[in-house]
Amino acid sequence: MNLNLINDESTEFADAVKQKIVEFNQVQWQELSRKNLGLKLQNVEGKLLAGISGKTFGNWFLIDYLWVDDSLRQQKIGTRLLLAAESQAKERGCQFVLLDTLDFQAKPFYEHHGYKVQWIQQAYPETGSKFFMLKVL
Repeated sequence: MNLNLINDESTEFADAVKQKIVEFNQVQWQELSRKNLGLKLQNVEGKLLAGISGKTFGNWFLIDYLWVDDSLRQQKIGTRLLLAAESQAKERGCQFVLLDTLDFQAKPFYEHHGYKVQWIQQAYPETGSKFFMLKVL
């Protein structure tokens, strides 16, 4: 068999490989599916001011992003979003929440809300740290 190894840095290629893994995993997890979970705060003009997004999957709520506009920080909006998303995840049967945050982002915020550091990725991407955090719902 003649095989060619070809460089491909495109998003389409990365998505195709991801889809192959999803198909492979689906054989093991036939009854499970990932379901998006997202909440947003916007003004009357529709401008996004804050939001949280992630996925629920089996027992897990996987938080991808939590963001609050600078003008609204220190007003408990992040807390409101986080607690509402955790509540929805719990209603879906989730027992755990997993997220990651960088050393200059929101580690103290998450710790205040009961998240515990499980693992630290050092030297990320060069000199910082990335914290993987877990909470039991």
